[in-house]
Amino acid sequence: MDARRPVEPGEAAFQGEFERERPRLVALASRVLADASEAEDVVQQAWLRLHGTDTEIDSLPAWLTTVTTRLCLDRLRARTPVPVEEIDVVATAPDPADQVVLADSVGVALQVVLDRLTPGERVAFVLHDTFGFEFATIAAVLDTTPAAARKLASRARAKVTQPAPEDALADWEVVDAFMAAAREADFDRLLRLLAPDAEVTADDAALLAGTPASIRGRRAIAEFFNGSAQAALPVYVGDRPGAAWFHRGAAAVLFDFTVLGGLVARITFRAEPEVLAQVARREATQRKPTERKRP
Repeated sequence: MDARRPVEPGEAAFQGEFERERPRLVALASRVLADASEAEDVVQQAWLRLHGTDTEIDSLPAWLTTVTTRLCLDRLRARTPVPVEEIDVVATAPDPADQVVLADSVGVALQVVLDRLTPGERVAFVLHDTFGFEFATIAAVLDTTPAAARKLASRARAKVTQPAPEDALADWEVVDAFMAAAREADFDRLLRLLAPDAEVTADDAALLAGTPASIRGRRAIAEFFNGSAQAALPVYVGDRPGAAWFHRGAAAVLFDFTVLGGLVARITFRAEPEVLAQVARREATQRKPTERKRP
């Protein structure tokens, strides 16, 4: 089927074209949402909207791209209810199927900064800087003007490229992302979060508690943590982020992280009493050491 031929409402043949577009749509949604399973869900929702539409579609790739991105935008806004300015609506945009250039990945260090952007900034930045969309296309997706879309992307780019005081908090987010990937058995995300020469070590007290003495290399560490650490909770150790296994309400083994350049470079299992005495529970959303509370 020719994707540029108008698609008639209810035409069964567009299912084959949708399946050909699916990998691109999943890649787009994954970049915007940073969640592979949620991206698959969004693309399935786009299919349901396509299946139920009663309007003629001039360009199926363009229609699917717009619907998928707007579904992602809805989810971002639901995650982060940030007030956004009212801006004018434009009616049409170029065919994004001719303009998309897929990037291999969004780095973890970048991802933690993206999480701080407003939904509009994030969509404009990812679509333009990662996928190569023109601002006219982004404007149609966001229901704004090309000038406003350019401003959103520029504002996001400034936040990503210019150091800001809160950028020091990225370590906390990397630790939490690593532990979440471990619990959810997200092997690929674990690999992306680990430095190539990462290593795991343990103090003598942790060895007595049953932890491994040493694990070296990104893949070996990811395999060890994949699907594990279900009982580990987020903590502070002094003023640094970490996680710990708790037993009867007390920290039993600390996961002491060293984060360099947005990647986990070292994890040390520690169970010495003087170290565990510094451990304090924290909520997963807490980022500042001054917020920590002891149980």
